[in-house]
Amino acid sequence: MGQKMDLFPSQIACVMSIESHSEFTCEPIRLRMCQDLPYNTTFMPNLLNHYDQQTAALAMEPFHPMVNLVCSADLRMFLCALYAPVCTVYGHVSMPCRSLCQRAKDECHKLMEIFGVAWPDDMECSRFPDCDEPYPRLEDLLTGSEPTDQSSMTVQRDYGFWCPRELKVDPDLGYTFMGRKDCSAPCPSMFFNQQELTFIRYFIGVVSIVCLSATLFTFLTFLIDVTRFRYPERPIIFYAVCYIMVSLVFFLGFLLEGRVACNPVSPSQFRASTITQGSHNKACTLFFMVLYFFTMAGSVWWVILTITWFLAAVPKWGSEAIEKKALLFHAIAWGLPGALTVTLLALNKIEGDGISGVCFIGLYDIDALRWFVLAPLCVNVAVGVSLLLVGIVALNRVRMEIPLEKENQTKLVKFMIRMGVFSVLYLAPLFTVIGCYIYEHTYRKIWEKTWMENNCRRYHIPCPYKVEETSRPAMVLFLIKYLMMLVVGIPSVFWVGSKKTCFEWASFLHGRRRKDSGVNESRQVLQEQPDFAQSLLREPNTPIVRKSRGTSTQGTSTHASSTHLAVLDDLDEPASSVHSKASYHSSLRRTRDDRSDTVVYRGTEDRSFHGSNPRLDHPLSTHSSLHQIDSHSRHSSQRDVSVAPPTLITHGTTASDGRAAENEGTNA
Repeated sequence: MGQKMDLFPSQIACVMSIESHSEFTCEPIRLRMCQDLPYNTTFMPNLLNHYDQQTAALAMEPFHPMVNLVCSADLRMFLCALYAPVCTVYGHVSMPCRSLCQRAKDECHKLMEIFGVAWPDDMECSRFPDCDEPYPRLEDLLTGSEPTDQSSMTVQRDYGFWCPRELKVDPDLGYTFMGRKDCSAPCPSMFFNQQELTFIRYFIGVVSIVCLSATLFTFLTFLIDVTRFRYPERPIIFYAVCYIMVSLVFFLGFLLEGRVACNPVSPSQFRASTITQGSHNKACTLFFMVLYFFTMAGSVWWVILTITWFLAAVPKWGSEAIEKKALLFHAIAWGLPGALTVTLLALNKIEGDGISGVCFIGLYDIDALRWFVLAPLCVNVAVGVSLLLVGIVALNRVRMEIPLEKENQTKLVKFMIRMGVFSVLYLAPLFTVIGCYIYEHTYRKIWEKTWMENNCRRYHIPCPYKVEETSRPAMVLFLIKYLMMLVVGIPSVFWVGSKKTCFEWASFLHGRRRKDSGVNESRQVLQEQPDFAQSLLREPNTPIVRKSRGTSTQGTSTHASSTHLAVLDDLDEPASSVHSKASYHSSLRRTRDDRSDTVVYRGTEDRSFHGSNPRLDHPLSTHSSLHQIDSHSRHSSQRDVSVAPPTLITHGTTASDGRAAENEGTNA
C-alpha cells in the first residue's frame, strides 16, 4: 500500500489541499467494500453518475451479501471498478473489460435471484470494451501515462449540475438551486463582480430615496386636505402609499447590504455565503412580505383607478356613488395580494436578492417568476388598459358631440390629458419591468450554464458538456429593472403637482388652512352636463335638458356626469380666475335655487317651462334674490351640488333672463 501511495504524490496533495472534488480529481477511497485494492484513490462522479462516495456506498448495499458470500472472485473488483474507479489522468477513465463483467454476472446471478437483486441496466456487460485484462491495468497506476487501447475512454456525456460542497445546506431548510435540492446559490451574486455590485447597490439606494420622497410628498399632500382627492382619483393616494413601502424596503436593503438576503458563513450550517431561501430567516421573510404585497397591491390600485375612471366616464357615476363601493375596492386591492403572499409563504418560495439586499421571488425559481409575478402583472395591465381606453373614448365622444360651456370643455380636456399622461408614466416603467422579467426568464438557462463553465473548476464540479452558447447578463439590464421597479411610483407626484398644492403647502407651513377649496363648486358645475344618451337621441331644434344628477347606485345612467371628472383642475387657475368663476357659478346656483324657492314660497306665481324669471320689482322677490346672492357669494366654494334638489335647466331661457341674472350678480 505504501508503494501505491508513492505513485500518486500530486494527486494526494490535491486531495489534502481541496476539501471538495471535481470530475477526475483524485480522492481517497472511503468505501468499505473497496478497501485493500491495488489502488487507493478514485474520482467522483463515478461511472454510474454518483456524485460522491456516500451516494455510491448506498447504491452498493444490495450487493453486500453476494460479496460476503464470494459468489464470484471477480464481483468485488468489478463493482469497485464502477463505483470507485481508479483515478488516472484528467479527462480519461479506465473501464473494466467485458469479460470481467460477464464472469461476475454468470457466477452470481443465481444467488442474486435468491436475494431478489436484479442486475442493473447501467452494469450491462455490452457497455464495456471487449477485452480480457485484469482491473486495474498497470498503466492505470502510473501518473501521466497515456492509455494504450480502447479500455481507456474519454468521458463524452453531460453530467448536469452537481451542487458543490461549498453550496450544500442542511436538508431541513428545503433549499433548491438549479434543480438540485439542498443546494443554494452563491452570495452576493453569481453573475457580477464586487465592483459591479457596489455600483448597482448605490444606484438602487439613490433611486429608492427619490421614489420614497416623491410618494411621501403625495401622501402628505393628501393628509393636508383629505377632502381634496375624492373618487375617482382617490386610488392614486393608496397607490402612492404602496410605493412608499416598496421604496422603503429597497432603501433598507441598500443600508443592510447582504446581511438579510445572504446566509453568513457558519461551520455548522453554511460552508460559504449563500442566498437565503424559505422562511427560516425572519428578516428576509418580513422584507419579502412587505415588498411583494405592496408591489402587487400598487398594481391592483392602478386597475381600480381605471375602474373608477370607467364608472365616472361611461355610466356617469358621481363621487358619492363610486365612494359607496370603496369597501369593495379595498377588499380587492388588499385581499388579492394578501392571498398571493400567504400562498408563497406556504410554498416556501422566498429568495434573497444579493444584489439589492431585499428578498423577493422568481430570482432563481423560474416557475415562481412566471406564475406569481409575470401572470398577475400582465392580467392587471390588460384589464387596466382596456378600461382606460373605453373611458377615454367615452369622454371624447362627450366632448365632441355635446355642447358644453367653453370653460367646462377645457377642464374636461385637461383631465383627459392628465389621466392619459399619468397612465403612460405608469405603464411605460411597468412594461419595461415585465420585459426585463421575460428577458431574464428566457436567458436564465444560458446564464447558468455559462456560470457552470466558468466556475466548474473553482467549485470542483463536472463542467458542462458541449456548451454551444455562452452569455452573461448585462449590468445595464439589472439597472433598468431596479430603476423601473421604483420609478413606477413617482407618477403620483404628477397628479398632485399643481398651484393648489403649492398654496396648500404654503398655508400649512405658515400654520393656517385655506377655507375656500372650491372643489365642490367645480363639481357642481360639471355635474350639470346634459345626459349623453339624451343628447344623441334628441330631435333637431329640441332644447337639451340638463340634469343635476343624484348619487343613486342602482346601475342606471342617472349618476353624475362624466364631465364631473374635470373638477380636478379647477383650482390650478389664478385667484382672480377663481373669483370670477365663483361669481359665475353663484349666479348659476342662484337661478336654480331661485326657481326652487319660487315653487316653495311663491307657489301662486306662474313660470313658463322655458324658465322666465320672476318680476324683479316685487319687494319679496327682490329681497329674496339679494339675500341669495349674498349668501352664495360667501359660501360658494363650500357648497356641494349633491345636496341640491333635482331640477330641470333648459337652453330655452330668454335673453332677458340671462341679462337679469348678470345684473343681479353685478349688484351682489
